Amino acid sequence: MSKDTDTVAVWHVPLQDKVHKIEFEHGTTTGRRLIKVDGKEMIRRDWMFKLVGKEHFMLHDAIRCTITVEAIGTFAYEYSLEVGGKTYEKFREEQSKKLQTWHCQIGESDCRICLDKQTMDVWANGKPVETTGEFGDEGTETHFQINGVACKVVSVNSGKRSTGVVHELYVGRNHIKSDPIPTSQPK
Repeated sequence: MSKDTDTVAVWHVPLQDKVHKIEFEHGTTTGRRLIKVDGKEMIRRDWMFKLVGKEHFMLHDAIRCTITVEAIGTFAYEYSLEVGGKTYEKFREEQSKKLQTWHCQIGESDCRICLDKQTMDVWANGKPVETTGEFGDEGTETHFQINGVACKVVSVNSGKRSTGVVHELYVGRNHIKSDPIPTSQPK
């Protein structure tokens, strides 16, 4: 970071492949704007005379994002993020209903496993995994392998209308607890 600007907002955007970190720097004296996604510079604008406005960029080459800078007083600004045409908060809410993630150790490697509950697609460390579905008396099992280790997601009805279907991951015979969707607020 330069002396002229600071990171004024950081957002964590959960997708199937990973949780993407979006950082926004805004120089309130120069108008400089810098957007980084996962540490990679996406947009840099130096010496902008208009301190407010919108910056558009693509996340994951498929999702249009917009950062809006609004004045909320003399030399005070508010920063907001839109992801796929939805507010950041609405997008995260939808993702938390749609995705379930787990972090575990498989062999010597850390692994992030993500289930898309709508499609039942499974992702491991950012890549889709080939799966096989099996119906049983209790519910369904989605079988797959990671590094030669048998894994499965067991999906059963919780018996509670408010909860719905519960998804549990097993790596070998070990039950893995799921991770909450990480939260972050703009600075």
